[in-house]
Amino acid sequence: MFFPSFIQDQPSLDIPFPEDAVTTSAMRSDGALVVFLQVHKDVEIPAHQHGAQWGTLVQGGLELTLDGRTRHCAPGDSWDIPAGTPHAAKLKAGSLVIDVFEEPDRYPLKL
Repeated sequence: MFFPSFIQDQPSLDIPFPEDAVTTSAMRSDGALVVFLQVHKDVEIPAHQHGAQWGTLVQGGLELTLDGRTRHCAPGDSWDIPAGTPHAAKLKAGSLVIDVFEEPDRYPLKL
C-alpha cells in the first residue's frame, strides 16, 4: 500500500534523510504542516525537540521514545507530542506515517 497519487504528487520536503530511505509529500497551511512519509529503509531519528506534533502510523511499525519512555507503535496508533518535549524515533522499512507539525515552516518544501 502507498498513499494515493494525489498525495504523492504534493511537494516533497527537504529533510535530513536520503530519498532512497524516506520519501515525503507535504501540505502546508498558515497554521500547520502535514507530512506523509513513506519509509523505504529502517531510519533512526535522534532525540530532538520542536513545536507540537501529532502523528499516526498507517502501515508498518515504529518505536517512539517520548520524554524518556519508549513505546512500540502499530498501525492505527497515534501520538501527541507537546511543544518542547524531547523525542526520538526508529521507523521500520515499509511504514507509512502521517505527521502534523504546528510549525508550518518546520521543513522547507522542495519545489
